[in-house]
Amino acid sequence: MPQLDGASPLKAGASSALRPHDLAPGATAPAVADALHGLLAGPTGLGTSAARLFRADLTPPGGEGRQVSGIPGVSAPKQSTQSTDAKAAEARPADGPPEGSSVRVPPLYCPDAERDDPALGEEVNNRLVEWAEEIGIFQGRLERLRSHNFGRLFMLAHPDTDDPERILTAARCGLAEWAVDDHWVDEGEDTTPELIGSRLAMAHAVVDPVRLPARYLAEFENLVRKEPVLRAFRSCLDHLAGIASPTQVARLRHELAVMFVGYNQEAEWRSSGRTPAVWEYMLHRYENAFYPCMVLIDPVGGYELPAAEFADARVRRTYLYAGTANVLLNDLYSMSKEDPTDTNLPNLIAAEDNCSLQEAVDRAACIHDELMHTVEAECAVLSAAGSPELRRYLAGLWAWMGGSKEWHATSPRYHGTSSQ
Repeated sequence: MPQLDGASPLKAGASSALRPHDLAPGATAPAVADALHGLLAGPTGLGTSAARLFRADLTPPGGEGRQVSGIPGVSAPKQSTQSTDAKAAEARPADGPPEGSSVRVPPLYCPDAERDDPALGEEVNNRLVEWAEEIGIFQGRLERLRSHNFGRLFMLAHPDTDDPERILTAARCGLAEWAVDDHWVDEGEDTTPELIGSRLAMAHAVVDPVRLPARYLAEFENLVRKEPVLRAFRSCLDHLAGIASPTQVARLRHELAVMFVGYNQEAEWRSSGRTPAVWEYMLHRYENAFYPCMVLIDPVGGYELPAAEFADARVRRTYLYAGTANVLLNDLYSMSKEDPTDTNLPNLIAAEDNCSLQEAVDRAACIHDELMHTVEAECAVLSAAGSPELRRYLAGLWAWMGGSKEWHATSPRYHGTSSQ
């Protein structure tokens, strides 16, 4: 675990849970007790995801009136105090059977979206489609892209700003990331998996700008001019630099590099025809998750999480769990639009455990919920022990997951006639 400097309220040397004397001097006794109770009462393995957590008595600066769950200033999942039967009875219609399928996604343990501003979402979405057209990604598919309403996703996921340009900055980065999948993996002129490695090498050379001798640089720039996905990455990072510090831009570069590792792993499965074990797929989803989007929570919100806290092992574990939980939610909601042979968690569980697809979906949902309970409990302790920026960041992380859940439950990308 990295040693933290004196500017950080988090103490070095703690294990997976903070102890009372690790908490910041300003933490109240009820905060300490509630936070530690949350960890002790939380789940410890698959099958305990129905465990109920706690309500903390902390409210961060600016968070008055937003009391909730284990994370100060964050809205609690509505299911957090309900029985499993009650949750099922109150399941949203969107959680029902995918179109043309008898398999249904059970209610998931996840917060609601913190805000919904349709006009703001539409404005961001329109600007995002205009940017895609300018860059050249999704040519011939722009109206389908518009119908997927990615602008709404980022409006829902970043409720701490009403500035459409700041939200659009995050949306551009997210769409560039999805363009890799939609252009080089699922659709495009040539989706041969053997090409992924060299393509991602070129993408990384744009994301973390390559330095070539002048006589060779022209050849690389010629490739960038011809490839829309590469242009998208360059453009979105240029826009990000307008609102983010160099450190925050570097954080996204790192997470994109990790995501590229995950894409290469998936390409090996495709090219070899090998079906990964569930454990290997879970490792893959730890790398190929939503964290490249989530890492922009603080620049979009107009502040910066201190470097020592961002890099702390306990903080990193928590936000990577959050990214993994959210991408497993994506696995569940995207099933109706994917080929039945595609690699996703329910399909792999069904094959490995020799169970029905519905049983596999239910087990995948339990894994999602288990991760969410862990994130909730650990965020509570970190919020009690951390700086105001860390509390705000963790609240933003929770809000991001709630906004993403709302979008996944309603987007035509997964629930309409448009296809991926």
